[in-house]
Amino acid sequence: MPFNVSARLPTRDQVRARGSSDVERRFMTAVYRWMTLGLALTALVAYSVASSEEALNLVVGNRFVFFGLIICEFGLVIAISAAANRLSAATAGGLFLLYSALNGATLAVVLLLYTGSSVALAFFTTAGTFGAMSVYGTVTRRDLTSWGSFLMMGLIGVVIASVVNVFLRSGAMSFVISCAAVVVFTGLAAYDTQKLRALARAGGGAAAMPVNGALALYLDFVNLFLALLRLFGRRR
Repeated sequence: MPFNVSARLPTRDQVRARGSSDVERRFMTAVYRWMTLGLALTALVAYSVASSEEALNLVVGNRFVFFGLIICEFGLVIAISAAANRLSAATAGGLFLLYSALNGATLAVVLLLYTGSSVALAFFTTAGTFGAMSVYGTVTRRDLTSWGSFLMMGLIGVVIASVVNVFLRSGAMSFVISCAAVVVFTGLAAYDTQKLRALARAGGGAAAMPVNGALALYLDFVNLFLALLRLFGRRR
C-alpha cells in the first residue's frame, strides 16, 4: 500500500521549532533550579544565624562585619552580572551560592524583627505573586520590552528614596517606598522571565547565563518578599 513518507516526517521549520523549544526548556529549568537553590541556601543560613547567639553577635552586633557583608554582596552581584559572558558555569554558580549565603547572614535580622507567622505569610504571598507573574511573562503574547524603562526608573527611585529615608526615618515615606517596591518587583518578575525566555530561544548565550538569569529572578523574589514584609509584617 503506497504512502507519502514526506507527510509523516516533520518539516525543517518544525524541527527547528522543536529544537528551539527544547533549548528554552533546558535553559529555564537551569535558571529556576539555581534560583531555588539560592533561596533555599539563603533561608538556611538566615535561620542558622538567627538561632545562634554567637553568630548573631558577629554578624548583627558588629557594624563593620554587617556592612562589610553588604558591600561584598554588592560586589558579587556586579561581578556575576558584568562578567557573565566570561565566567564558566561552575564559577558563576559558586559566586551565586556565596552571594546567597552572605545574603542569608544579613537577612537573619528579619527573623529577629518579625514574627514567624509574618515571615511565613510574606513568603507564601511572595511565592504566589512571583509565580503568577512569571507564568504571565511566559504565556503572554504581549511584548513587555516597553516595561523595561518604566521599571528601571522605578527601581532607581526606590533605591534613592530608601537611602534618603535612612537619614529621615519617616514612617510615611517607608510605606510609600514599600508600595512602590511591590509594584516594581512584581513587574520585574514578568519582565525578566520574558527576557530570559527570549534569550533562551536565541541560544542561551554564554554558559553562565542561566546563573545570571537565576540571580535576576532571585533578586526580584527577595526584594518583593522584603517589601511585603515591611508593609504587612508584625514586629515582635
